[in-house]
Amino acid sequence: MAPAGPAVDPKPRHAGRNRTEKGRRRPNNPHVVPRAMPGRPLAKTAPSSSAPPRGPALMPCLLLRKGQVCVPGPDGPVAAHSPDGPPFDPFDVVDRLARDYSMLYLVDLDGLEHGDPQMDYLQEISRDVTLWVDGGVRTAEQAIDILITGARRAVLSSAYLRGLRQLKRAWRLSTELVFEMEFESSGRVALADPSWGTEDPGELARIVRETGPDHLIVSPRETDPDWNLVGRLAAGGPTWVDGSFNPRDLPLLVSAQATGGIFHIDEILQHWGEEPLSKTKPSESQSPTRDDEN
Repeated sequence: MAPAGPAVDPKPRHAGRNRTEKGRRRPNNPHVVPRAMPGRPLAKTAPSSSAPPRGPALMPCLLLRKGQVCVPGPDGPVAAHSPDGPPFDPFDVVDRLARDYSMLYLVDLDGLEHGDPQMDYLQEISRDVTLWVDGGVRTAEQAIDILITGARRAVLSSAYLRGLRQLKRAWRLSTELVFEMEFESSGRVALADPSWGTEDPGELARIVRETGPDHLIVSPRETDPDWNLVGRLAAGGPTWVDGSFNPRDLPLLVSAQATGGIFHIDEILQHWGEEPLSKTKPSESQSPTRDDEN
């Protein structure tokens, strides 16, 4: 693993900010476990003929380690630095992304690598944007810890979750969960626990959705997404594509009828000083999915 750069104060520099303007995210309540999202999608009325067609959503992915913004590197995530040299301020990055995207996918590298999520940062960032958090959840209790910070959904990954029992326990505690199927470079599903009883992605998706979570994430590593698989899973419920997905793959996302794509922001950071920030924002006919649907 490449060095992560200079040490950073573990407390958010913007801790204690009072973001109460109209339109901001709901305030966090550390004593309440959110249970508002149903396990199955609600029936929706048909859109009017004048409404623009809805396409897949694009959701930027923020890698965070010890309060530092990171980007993918050849040997793992490395600290990202602004064109002027210093590390990016994570709150500035979130504020900038929130101009164009209604949701943010945050990978908490401290949680993945050490089982120690950056709760202070999660709580502060969740005030400003609808947040999905992949924090290396191993147990049901860890999923709830993430949701208590104000995150909209906690991501449970096949590569970290300790089996079907923990998924069932987490679903009984909260329905604001997403299940990620992480794929190794060989194409096999990465499983942290053999108790799933299968390595077949279609069968694993069936087990997960019958347990409760309907949103799935297909996350290939070091290989292109299997769009045939994405299409099959999307036929059974909301399906996102992460990992090696790039916004340039949007036509394939549309063809597979996937819900959305999750992409790394390294190209955005390379053009940080430019306006507009990037060209990865969906067109009007492919507008991001509303917060209340995710």
